[in-house]
Formats: sequence, C-alpha cells, structure tokens
Amino acid sequence: MSEPQEIMAIGKSDLVEVWPTSFAEGYRLVQIGCSTLQTGYELNYSFDKDYRFKNLRVTVAPGEDLPSISVIYSNAFLYENEIHDLFGVVIKDITVDYRGTLYRTAVKTPFSIENVKFQEPPKPKPQAEAPAPQKDKPQPQAELPEGKKE
Repeated sequence: MSEPQEIMAIGKSDLVEVWPTSFAEGYRLVQIGCSTLQTGYELNYSFDKDYRFKNLRVTVAPGEDLPSISVIYSNAFLYENEIHDLFGVVIKDITVDYRGTLYRTAVKTPFSIENVKFQEPPKPKPQAEAPAPQKDKPQPQAELPEGKKE
C-alpha cells in the first residue's frame, strides 16, 4: 500500500511564499534534493507532517539564484551548501554558508551542466527485411519416418 505523494511545481519566487506556510502548518523539512537537467536544475523540497509528504519542485536555469530557506528551517543549510558545492546552484543568504568549501572534490561542481555528460538516447536499429522466398528453387521437404506415407 502506498499513499499519494503531493508534488507542487512552483516558481522560485513562489518558494519564498510557500515554505513559511509549510513551517506555520507544522511541516518539518525532510530533504532537499537536486538533479541536473539538460537545461537547468530541478530542486525538490520534501516536507513531512503526520507521516504525509508534501514536495515542492523548483526548476532553475544555470546562473539563476534561489533564496535560502535556512532562516526558518535551520537544518537546510547543509543541503543548500551541498547543492551549491556539487551542482553550482547559487543559493542566497544561507545562515551558515561554507562558500564552496563543504566538500573537497577533484572537479569543481561535478554535477553541474558543464560537467555532466548526457547520453543521447539510443537510435532505433533499422529493421532488416525478411528475405523473400525463392520460387525457382524447390523447397526441401521434411523426411518422414520409415514406413510412413504421405
């Protein structure tokens, strides 16, 4: 049995209006996840209240900044620093800002659009046509067991 998950796609300006409401309603921050898209980044903010999840989904373009939610959800500073360091998403006004030093990585922002190699979808294989039966050649006949007649 699974319960339905509420996912609300919102704009980054709506984020400032929605998360204070979530806090006032008693929702706790569960996680902030980030994914690299071909044209930007998708951030999913997951909140929980009484074992019911509410997810806010925000899409941002490269170079676009987001407001921090760490002012109210203090544990958000770790997620936000991680997203900044690994994806390169600029998050403004993080309460505890590591300024790009939370992680030491060999490649700066390893999951940014510049560093992620997107695979092209596989091309469909051309379907080979079945060879047409030849009319000139007699087709071999299956041999019948001894003593059997057609």
